[in-house]
Amino acid sequence: MNRVLLLGGTGDALQIARQLGTRHVYSLAGLGRMPEGLACEVRVGGFGGSEGLARYIEREGIALVIDATHPYAAQMSANAAAACRETNVPCWALRRAGWSPQTGDDWRMVDGWDALVDAIRPFRRVLFTSGREPLAHLDDIPAHQFWIVRCLDAHRGNERARIIDARGPFDIDGERALFALNRIDVLVTKHSGGSATQAKLEVARELKVPVVMMRRPSLPEVDREFDSPAQLLRALNEEEGSAER
Repeated sequence: MNRVLLLGGTGDALQIARQLGTRHVYSLAGLGRMPEGLACEVRVGGFGGSEGLARYIEREGIALVIDATHPYAAQMSANAAAACRETNVPCWALRRAGWSPQTGDDWRMVDGWDALVDAIRPFRRVLFTSGREPLAHLDDIPAHQFWIVRCLDAHRGNERARIIDARGPFDIDGERALFALNRIDVLVTKHSGGSATQAKLEVARELKVPVVMMRRPSLPEVDREFDSPAQLLRALNEEEGSAER
């Protein structure tokens, strides 16, 4: 198999990285825990936009880029697609499906921070599971609200916010305890899909807690899209087999 650059940071990306050999590269933005037990090279840090990524692809002899970043890492996905076009290197993407609402769900879709703030205004105990963005707004919490923010960043919070630094997967019993202990009356999340963080939606449904959900950003066209790590790994194996024939 020609040299692969895997752009990751998600659990799905890690599944792929565990199957890559020593000549391949797994690239992380630098957030969260460093993975252990990988045979491939692990690179941490940014590239300097699409131009920097293009130069890296050329310098390192990358023959295939796999974008397995988070569905909301739109800028990184755009940079990957642009760099691949510039260097004439194929770009594959793992694009997992979002969640589907079920009977009893109360989902309220929003675009952007301002719309989110408007949507949560009637509520008092807000659970954010949407990344680090709320940390920049802790001084703006309305007097009637208390925020619980679960993200990868450790933060001391303040008198109106509790920060929980944790990484999934999260089970349903743990999520039930989190909702009960903090008296959650609204959940804020992204339409990420996947099973690792789905339990919170099940608990919100059980408790009839509304969910304010950020819509997914538009992502660029790529050469091939896959909806699961297993499907993508099969394609990689087929490419390797073709190269050996």
